[in-house]
Amino acid sequence: MRVDSIEQALRDEGVSVEGQGYAAACAVAEDNVRLGRIVIADCVNPWPLTRGAWRALAGRDGVRALDVEIVCSDEREHRRRVETRVADIDGLVLPNWQGVIERDYRPWSGVRLVIDTAHLDVDQCVRAILSAM
Repeated sequence: MRVDSIEQALRDEGVSVEGQGYAAACAVAEDNVRLGRIVIADCVNPWPLTRGAWRALAGRDGVRALDVEIVCSDEREHRRRVETRVADIDGLVLPNWQGVIERDYRPWSGVRLVIDTAHLDVDQCVRAILSAM
């Protein structure tokens, strides 16, 4: 479930998006979990509220959840990635560096797998996640 895709589709329909993208993604994810499918939620998860919604879904349906926090501990590299990123969703406006550092983001406090992309390539990240699963 890619929340960016859901939120952009809502914007394309004239909806002013707040939490609707996460709510829609959770609803579709739950439908899929109940069908026995594995669901991956691709989203920022900036608040404990959003993180808790995914965990509650897993709890309701009796499935295991793995929280993964993706970080880039090298600020210069993180900024370079933000400033050179190209949107792959039509109409999606990506945040600039100032928008990223000013985002209302609440630090994680729960158990999770932390992947630092400053030190791992994509294959290593995938292996770490699969190993944790």
